[in-house]
Amino acid sequence: MSAREPFPEGLPANGCEPRPEGLSEPCPDELPADDCEPFPENVRELCAEASDGGARLDAWLSGRLSADGLTRSGVARLIERGAVAVNGAPAPKNLRLRGGERVLVALPAPEPPGAVPQDIPLDVVYEDSDVIVVNKPAGMVAHPAPGHPDKTLVNALLWHCGGTLSGINGALRPGIVHRIDRDTTGLIIAAKNDCAHRKLAAQLQDHTLSRTYRCLVAGSPREDAGTIDAPIGRSAKDRKKMAVRADGRPAVTHWEVVERLRGCADLQCRLETGRTHQIRVHTAYIGHPVLGDPVYGTPRPDLTGQCLHAVGLRFIHPRTGETIELSCPLPEEFIRAREKRKL
Repeated sequence: MSAREPFPEGLPANGCEPRPEGLSEPCPDELPADDCEPFPENVRELCAEASDGGARLDAWLSGRLSADGLTRSGVARLIERGAVAVNGAPAPKNLRLRGGERVLVALPAPEPPGAVPQDIPLDVVYEDSDVIVVNKPAGMVAHPAPGHPDKTLVNALLWHCGGTLSGINGALRPGIVHRIDRDTTGLIIAAKNDCAHRKLAAQLQDHTLSRTYRCLVAGSPREDAGTIDAPIGRSAKDRKKMAVRADGRPAVTHWEVVERLRGCADLQCRLETGRTHQIRVHTAYIGHPVLGDPVYGTPRPDLTGQCLHAVGLRFIHPRTGETIELSCPLPEEFIRAREKRKL
């Protein structure tokens, strides 16, 4: 759909259109008996409930379409392009819903993967035809970005998976459902098709996809466990950093002490939300930054970066409905730093 093309008219009565070449097949339970969807594949039909009354259209849609990788600004662009119809007519992004509206959204078609496959070894923890989970090493960026055009996790996944990754997140982030920082190690999940991607992204929103981390933090918290409920947004002083701020997005981290060490503590953290740098920002906010963190703490000579490891991952398999629970061992550098600081 071009930038000024209006919402598509004349949708076919039965919605049967050829599936564009290169798109992954939908899950069997997403197709009706005659293998035809009610609208073309890129058109989504949503209905506002009575409880949605008073919500702004753009905010409501961003919540409903988060599993498709759309942010509020992305939804606003779709509305401005005429790709959203409310009760059959275009609507402004600030429209207040009353409840009961029928909303059609023409989603942008997934872009073909643009990253180049590269033969980079991967520590695969779990893999099937829908998902792959790897233990990411320190120093590996999740996907190509300015300053990191290649040698990323995406490049390695494209080689390993033969190009069969979901296209929802575009040309440079195929398959990526969530991210972990370059120097953070541990478990990260990627989707091999769009159906799996949508269902995993929905689990991130409703917290059925659970991520557990271990980290060494400076100092030792007084309590044995706690919850940090503090919103996170872009830092006003340094736009490359995140910070706790009143107008930030909700962020919740649950933590408990695994062991108290000399000058530091070993914590286990469970994310309820998934904001950028969340654990690093939250632990620094309570006065116990992650050991070795060069951005929110102090670099340490015996550490190459922050001592933070994604040790556990639990999710509901997008096809079978089975609960999958995975873990991976602490990296050697984490173990050495921990042993060095034993009481």
